[in-house]
Amino acid sequence: MDISHVINILRMGCICGKETIRVDGRQFQIKTRLGEGGFSYIDLVEDVRTHRLYALKRINCHSQEDECIAQREVEVHRAFPGHDNILQCEESALYLVRNPAKSLISEMLLVLPYYRRGTLADELLMRGKSRDYMGEDRILRLLRGICEAVKAMHHHRPAGFTHRDIKAANVLLSDDDIPILMDLGSAGPLQVEVKTASDALQLQDEAAERCSMPYRAPELFHVEKQTIIDERIDVWSLGCLLYAMAFFKSPYEEVYEKGGSIALAVVAGKISFPEDHPYSQGLLDLIQDLMRVNPTERPFIDNVLQQVDALQSVTQQTTQLPQSTDDLSVEIVDPLL
Repeated sequence: MDISHVINILRMGCICGKETIRVDGRQFQIKTRLGEGGFSYIDLVEDVRTHRLYALKRINCHSQEDECIAQREVEVHRAFPGHDNILQCEESALYLVRNPAKSLISEMLLVLPYYRRGTLADELLMRGKSRDYMGEDRILRLLRGICEAVKAMHHHRPAGFTHRDIKAANVLLSDDDIPILMDLGSAGPLQVEVKTASDALQLQDEAAERCSMPYRAPELFHVEKQTIIDERIDVWSLGCLLYAMAFFKSPYEEVYEKGGSIALAVVAGKISFPEDHPYSQGLLDLIQDLMRVNPTERPFIDNVLQQVDALQSVTQQTTQLPQSTDDLSVEIVDPLL
């Protein structure tokens, strides 16, 4: 990273009593906290000059290894400039932090576009309360956009990426109802060769830390030595996401909420569908195809897109749900704005 991007935290200031922060020469005023995760938190900020709103992701770094991981996230963002379905990073900077009480040494800042509608998870939560099923044509359209993002990551040259944490909470919705895949901090190589028991344990621990359990592929729960873990871990997660778009939650989320063993449920490979749903058998078959326990039986992303396209053409020829339900959009409005 250019040393000009390493800025002392003391250069942050305030305007009229409100905290401001400077990132790569641009000044932002912090408005409110949008969310918080295990490794970072996100603030809503306003560009002091243009008054445009952005999401500021702040990644806490406790070691040089953490800094390398945070820098890798920036690099993954930069690898897909202008992609419609992958969240863009406008600016980034590494701040030096002197906070022995929290063992922090630095903080990586990413200036990201702000989407007022929030995430797909926000919409599914609202729909789930009233059992308001999303139309199949919209599900397939959203899924296709997400698959385009995954395809770009898998086919990136010279080296592809796996996202490794595809889930409803990591899909933003634009005002035009375009899905945008975000949170690239868990991204990893396309394939991982696991040679020894130590390699297996390391990958398993990394997955436990970085890959959300209700969407995690079975081969990441119990990693075997002398094997190769490939990009089809993302295909499994896409299957869980597709199920969630149809039925409001991942097929294993209820197990997780009740404190049961997701690992056992996942390896068992049993997927149940609610009764009286409005979806075609083709959609259910696609879910099951993406969620095959044996990763060698799962399709690669190109084949997933082919299946989605074929199912879309069939869906467009039939009537699913009323238009008013299909096109329902849920707007997440911050009361402080």
